[in-house]
Amino acid sequence: MKIGKLKLIFLTFLTSIISFSGIAVGNEPLPWQMGLQPPAGSISVMANDLHNLLLVVITAISVFVLFLLVYVCIRFRADKNPNPSKRTHNSILEVLWTVIPVLILVVIAVPSFRLLYYLDKQIEPDMTVKVTGIQWYWNYEYPDENIAFDSYMISDEDLKPGQKRLLDVDNPLILPENSKVKVLIAGNDVMHSFFVPSLAVQEYSVPGRLNEVWMDIPKGEKTYYGQCNQICGINHAYMPVVVKVLSKENYDNWLKKAKVEFANLNLLSQENIVLAEVKN
Repeated sequence: MKIGKLKLIFLTFLTSIISFSGIAVGNEPLPWQMGLQPPAGSISVMANDLHNLLLVVITAISVFVLFLLVYVCIRFRADKNPNPSKRTHNSILEVLWTVIPVLILVVIAVPSFRLLYYLDKQIEPDMTVKVTGIQWYWNYEYPDENIAFDSYMISDEDLKPGQKRLLDVDNPLILPENSKVKVLIAGNDVMHSFFVPSLAVQEYSVPGRLNEVWMDIPKGEKTYYGQCNQICGINHAYMPVVVKVLSKENYDNWLKKAKVEFANLNLLSQENIVLAEVKN
């Protein structure tokens, strides 16, 4: 039993070290993870680079301030300076503590504004997807293909081997690799948040409003995991996002099947709505 616990602690520690070091360990949240999930796509790479820059800057500032505090406590302690200095101004020091922070802010602002403008630019999308947040699941619609389906989290009792608890869903959002996707995000009841860390996508779904973001899907078949990170009600923790990226060929095959499967589901849903209206 003790060996098993020690092994678990060691594996957890190893996972944390690997994650902190920036080595890609998966496109999902991990226990004791430190640092961001591995970036996927140009947006995520730029956001990750900005994060790493800010981490270096804030670490350097923190170490420098700590050094000054320690130096002042030792150099100007009472037993060493029974008669404190009467000086009130130091022109060089005042210029330095004004100019240096300005330069630091400029260094931060350049990549920050570059990323903001990159996110806001108009693209020529390869496809458009509409995402609707609903208490407590997601609805994905492909306007160009005339299909739509709901995506629910798989409950614990229905999990199959290999599926991830609190993350996997019955119907993930399927996208083709190496593509640019425009995402229209709407809300049906309360505010939700469509958040996929590895793709650096986070946008609110607001009732009565249509928000827009875009995703740069990299090459390679992968599955990316996210969650609603806007507290939206009692089942907020059970509203995961799964984006499954397929090759062009596999995506086309899935699309053919989806047009049949989800067309029937949509038709059944419309019939239920009509029956409900008739009963009322």
